[in-house]
Amino acid sequence: QVQLVESGGGLVQPGGSLRLSCAAARFTFSNYGMSWFRQAPGKEREWVATITTTGSSTNYADAVKGRFTISRDNAKNMLYLQMNSLKPEDTAVYYCNCAAYWGQGTQVTVSS
Repeated sequence: QVQLVESGGGLVQPGGSLRLSCAAARFTFSNYGMSWFRQAPGKEREWVATITTTGSSTNYADAVKGRFTISRDNAKNMLYLQMNSLKPEDTAVYYCNCAAYWGQGTQVTVSS
């Protein structure tokens, strides 16, 4: 069964940075595009970013474009999300996604 495990969340001040990681297992990671989603309290889950199988192409939601960077290491079966210039509105549970599969999420809180 596909396994996706996120880590790296936490509490950070506005303007700060965090790097999220997603460890993938039990499938051929390099064959799949990967995405990050997030869900803020009281809101629907929303797409954040997507990366292609080789990492040659990425796409971002307008809300995070220029601040977040999605990347992957196929040799390590790892997906990353570098988040810079964080804002309070980035507060959410962040999820790693592959097709129909989801991780358990990692909480990111941006607050002073």
